[in-house]
Amino acid sequence: MTNIIEVKHLRKTYQDGDAEAQTVALRDVSFSVRKGEFLAIMGPSGSGKSTLLHLLGLLDTPSKGSYIFDGKNILSYTGDELAKMRNEKIGFVFQAFNLLARTSVLENVKLPLAYSDIPEAQWDEKARAAIEAVGLGHRMEHEPAELSGGEKQRVAIARALVTNPDVIFADEPTGNLDSKSGKNVMSIIQDLNERQGRTIILITHETSTAEHSERIIRLIDGEIESDTKVARRLKASDDLVK
Repeated sequence: MTNIIEVKHLRKTYQDGDAEAQTVALRDVSFSVRKGEFLAIMGPSGSGKSTLLHLLGLLDTPSKGSYIFDGKNILSYTGDELAKMRNEKIGFVFQAFNLLARTSVLENVKLPLAYSDIPEAQWDEKARAAIEAVGLGHRMEHEPAELSGGEKQRVAIARALVTNPDVIFADEPTGNLDSKSGKNVMSIIQDLNERQGRTIILITHETSTAEHSERIIRLIDGEIESDTKVARRLKASDDLVK
């Protein structure tokens, strides 16, 4: 199967206050991700997970090495082209939900479409379809304050889906949820991978969450410690809580 992501000898350093002092966040990281794969990236605090997410999500650029996304080196894109790719080819799901308050579920999910080439006449239809896909059709006109934590995260997933991206990045998606809501959210994410063939890259520190994936990369001190297939992948629940 074709690779959607190829990372070779990736390195990211940050300048400290002293011009000669540097902090190395990632060093010589290489791996690839197939289209339709579900990959989890794990590691302790300071291991480089967040830095790697920012690079893979086109929110930052590497100091050294190459990053091939969908067959093209990201360094060949202009800033405007990268912004367009982030909006149309990548969907983000964050731990903090990042929903607009006093704005309906429908309007929250429609937001990425305002920055896309999709005609405005199609926005409602696409947003409603994404909301239905995560089982929240009955909540379309509700505002975030009226939703549970699990429902808020499902809105965030719908928002990530609405532009039909090539890759969905889920950054600690269960971090602010109770165990029941967390399992529900992971069932939805896994279902997107298994039934729709979505490429998922999950950032998590929880082994039980990572085991919904097919493969786990473990980082430590900015390097890959291990890259293994999941021996017994957890199954998505068929009984999602609405």
